[in-house]
Amino acid sequence: MAAQDGPRADCTPYPRRVSQTVVRVVVQRVTSAEVLVKGEPVATIGRGLLLLVGLAIGDGEPQVAWMASKIARLRIFDDARGLMNASLAEVGGQILAVPQFTLLADCRKGKRPSFSDALAPAESRPLFGRFVALLESEVGPVGTGCFGASMQVRLVNDGPVTLVLDR
Repeated sequence: MAAQDGPRADCTPYPRRVSQTVVRVVVQRVTSAEVLVKGEPVATIGRGLLLLVGLAIGDGEPQVAWMASKIARLRIFDDARGLMNASLAEVGGQILAVPQFTLLADCRKGKRPSFSDALAPAESRPLFGRFVALLESEVGPVGTGCFGASMQVRLVNDGPVTLVLDR
């Protein structure tokens, strides 16, 4: 019989699983995007990428460095011939990164999502900051949402082009 999450017959819990999917980013090509907190804009961009960033247990410097490099080099903008062949830097685009632990939701059981694979706020805040710093070293200033705040995200998806990247 295969092991499963949850209590055993003797009522001792199984060890906590480490997520098999770490650093999940939803990348949306946008013509504009903004984040509002309490109705006030905290970050706004024009043409570029909106990133929804979920950090998982087991994430660290190698994972966020890989992801930042991958995103900076993605060729998902139209070139002069109208082909999806240009990077963010080549089109002079901007980035807006929004921390979003709900990307790590496990909805396989029951009706309420489990967020047990999401990295705790005390650990994810500095790692999100490091991810943003790595992006900035590659593409310039990055706008961000407010960590831990209730945010509203407005965007105009371009294409629409939406990718989900896992590392």
